[in-house]
Amino acid sequence: MRTIKKFWNMKPSASNPSAGEIYIYSEISSEQFWGDETTATTFKEDLEAMGDLQTLNIYINSPGGSVFEGNSIYNIIKRHKAHVNVHIDGVAASIASVIAMAGDTIFMPKNAMMMIHNPWVMTAGNASELRKQADDMDRIRESLVEAYLAKSNGKIERSNLIELLDAETWLTATECVAYGLADVVEETQTMAACADTKLFAKYQNTPGKFLQPVDKQDEEPKLTDSERAFRKQLLADAEAQIAKFKNMEE
Repeated sequence: MRTIKKFWNMKPSASNPSAGEIYIYSEISSEQFWGDETTATTFKEDLEAMGDLQTLNIYINSPGGSVFEGNSIYNIIKRHKAHVNVHIDGVAASIASVIAMAGDTIFMPKNAMMMIHNPWVMTAGNASELRKQADDMDRIRESLVEAYLAKSNGKIERSNLIELLDAETWLTATECVAYGLADVVEETQTMAACADTKLFAKYQNTPGKFLQPVDKQDEEPKLTDSERAFRKQLLADAEAQIAKFKNMEE
């Protein structure tokens, strides 16, 4: 039986029994297959299973993905009573940047980036159906706008934000703090490799460093040995899952 890998990994903190850790290190997706599923509902169940947390540390390095799943996860995290620290290890692009907005405190190394843009969708249908789809996309964008504005706390005007969304803008850590979309700029880290660059290639203004293979010796930030091993396993699992999908398509 095929097993669908989740795009997140959760675990209790080794140093703090009242803290939990979430790693989102791949494309945000929604899949169901033979009763197995990777959805926002499953994410909520896994979070609840970690118990009564006071602190939630979320580590993001993702090219984005499903707007609906990402938006749901943002709301799930926002409702959680824990203090939420978000660490953008490499990039938070598209809907991954919206998930990041759920953080009470957002940390970005100097060389990390965030990409924001308007939602888009592949669709088909008659004229009426396409008009409805366009109206739906406008409503979806409004929900994303509200997430960014809520985090910015007045540091960015709505009109300026709309311009950034329209232009598919890649923001540095310093720019994110200036706009209120992040709180703390940290020292530069070795850029963490993202598991899949195919989604990056679909964006219009992707910086070249996110489209090129990364030397495996240099892909991880400075971490403890246990953290490094854990993140390597996350990347290996994601790459193996992508390979399975490719084999099924052939």
